[in-house]
Amino acid sequence: MAAYANVNLKSLHELPRFGDKLSYLYVERATIDQHDKAVALHDAEGLTPVPAAGLGLLLLGPGTKITHAAIRALADNNCQVVWAGEHGVRFYAHGLGGSRHARNLFRQARLVSNDLTRLQVVIRMYCMRFEDEIDENITLQQLRGKEGVRVRQAYAEASQKYGVPWGGRSYQREAWNAADPVNRALSAANACLYGLVHAAILSGGYSPALGFVHCGKQLSFVYDVADLYKVEYTIPVAFAVAAENPPELERQVRISCRDRFREARLMERILPDIGKVLDVRAEEQAEDEFSADAALPAGLWQPQSASLSDSTPIGQVLKMQTFLNAKAVKGQSDDGHGSGTGDAVAAG
Repeated sequence: MAAYANVNLKSLHELPRFGDKLSYLYVERATIDQHDKAVALHDAEGLTPVPAAGLGLLLLGPGTKITHAAIRALADNNCQVVWAGEHGVRFYAHGLGGSRHARNLFRQARLVSNDLTRLQVVIRMYCMRFEDEIDENITLQQLRGKEGVRVRQAYAEASQKYGVPWGGRSYQREAWNAADPVNRALSAANACLYGLVHAAILSGGYSPALGFVHCGKQLSFVYDVADLYKVEYTIPVAFAVAAENPPELERQVRISCRDRFREARLMERILPDIGKVLDVRAEEQAEDEFSADAALPAGLWQPQSASLSDSTPIGQVLKMQTFLNAKAVKGQSDDGHGSGTGDAVAAG
């Protein structure tokens, strides 16, 4: 193995932007070690250097071993690492993203915790998928209906274009090979997209769990963002590969997705698109104040409520409860769809 070298980078300014990186690399049945200022793959074919600073996502499949030095080199170069199942279609664990500030996470949490702002984000997410302007008089239910028609039409058009029969989305994770080629191809393509979107979300300092359209899972926001691109990217790729039905179908899907993502410069779109749906204005996209020094101390939180301040007696604060807690006291459980916010009220 290569000897360990100190590759720690002091500033995020030394790294390429997420949108400038290569998309992803899937590895299985290999050992990964730190190599010079990057990492290297050791397998039956020998040693293959990998430029960690230019890679956005490393997917580790079955049979992979990775050293502590390699993980440090990848982390220092802001390369997201995901431990995945065979063919890259299941997620088991992931590392941290490269952003050092929490500004975007706070904004995301505020938006998802209020019914109005959450609904506004959901509407923007759906509207972004259509080329034509959406009638402002339709409801969310009607908007979701239009999205269903759009997706079904995309499947039908891809089926006709590539001559692949389509009987609907159907697969079982426990019986992977029992699915037809196009469904396996779709699952593999979507897994590649999920991994890339996941890396972008963490790179931008957002939470993959705080979804707007989807909810309740640790990858809810990943599914939200990935749905913006499936019709454009993964559906055509999956049907094209399924039409060829190569012996290593999942591998060919990963290669085709990687090429398609690169040609269309998808990585340059993801974070700006997230900014659009979360209504992040240009002036709010300030530079990461911690990018040059990860150990720079952060400030202390101060209460922002009109009824509370840091001079309010702590005994009085502890006797207060929010409207949300007041609902729970009355036996109304929070199902995750309430506002999640409210002013403090005195306990009665």
